[in-house]
Amino acid sequence: MADVFYARGMFTSDALVDSAPLLLVGAGHSHLLTLRRWLDQGWRPPAGTLLVNPGEHAWYSGMMPGLLAGRHQVEECRIALQPLCAALDVRHLDASVVQLDAAAGQVLLRTGQSIKADCISLDCGAKPPSPQWLDTTVEKLPVKPFGILLQRWQQWRETGWPTRIGVLGGGAAAFEVCMALRAAGFAGELSLLTGSTLLADFPERLRERASALLRQRQVGLHELCMITTVRQYGVYDQQRRVLACEALVLASGAQAHGWQASSGLACDAQGFVRIGNDLRSRSHPQIFASGDCASLPGARRSGVYAVRQAPVLADNLRATLNGGRLSDYRPQRLALALLDCGNGQALLRYGSLGMAGGWCLRWKDRLDRRFIEGMRCPLPID
Repeated sequence: MADVFYARGMFTSDALVDSAPLLLVGAGHSHLLTLRRWLDQGWRPPAGTLLVNPGEHAWYSGMMPGLLAGRHQVEECRIALQPLCAALDVRHLDASVVQLDAAAGQVLLRTGQSIKADCISLDCGAKPPSPQWLDTTVEKLPVKPFGILLQRWQQWRETGWPTRIGVLGGGAAAFEVCMALRAAGFAGELSLLTGSTLLADFPERLRERASALLRQRQVGLHELCMITTVRQYGVYDQQRRVLACEALVLASGAQAHGWQASSGLACDAQGFVRIGNDLRSRSHPQIFASGDCASLPGARRSGVYAVRQAPVLADNLRATLNGGRLSDYRPQRLALALLDCGNGQALLRYGSLGMAGGWCLRWKDRLDRRFIEGMRCPLPID
């Protein structure tokens, strides 16, 4: 098949079409915990079930700042997919989706392979929004997929850091990346740029604490600047040059994959798949969605919510395949957030409650390690 077939992401009559009773797209928190739940229950999905995910590992985003800061090792922060899939007789395909035809229940992979499934579940996350890049003078480094930033970080540590790094975003990820880069030894010019204010949905006390930490670590803070273009070793708000840099880390929130809006699925204005409380698509009941790729009132795009969706997703996929009744997921009103400050402490937010300290980081580490170890429990042998 010609290269244009892959580039355009179009179904063609000569494409090789495989079939599956169940297709899981992405190895996000919900899918990982779904597989773990089935394993614990002693239930296996139908023969021929597929998991499509680029890469042999699923990265745990909660430990990424600690990895960059040098507190964690690579193997502590990722989950090997093959052992979990093998225990359930699920086949893992190292690939990514470039097109979905919701009506036909068919996906096209970047490899050119096409898969038609009776039931599809999407937990493929989202990507950071990006300004327009007009040349290659500034290196683009999205925080997701994490492997891109990790590889560059490793190279910097071996061969030398750039002189100036910008981090785009005003939320938890952007703050943690800045603090982690300083903890990793980057001594050059480091700046955080956000179109709003730093940690806008956090209590005022924590916002002030975070701003003070950035000042202590000599991280420039540029608020209320809408970065539209990147060119000539700089980032621009319209025609105003805000910052000069050699690398720009994108930690600027969530943008839906383009193929979701063109799939025929009901999506919100931003292209995220609209779902009901049973986690099924509003328009195509044979397709489920969870985690950051989905849109459900009251559910934020956060791993905390994806984790809570997992038991409902696992049970509802099983019920769909077996002809049972579906249950509902109800988003929790409050969610715990713990931000690694890169200095042995963490910020804690729970609703309007805000706290900070070393004990917060120790709590965060315990929660993170519990998640990872839970996915690595000894697998049963038949």
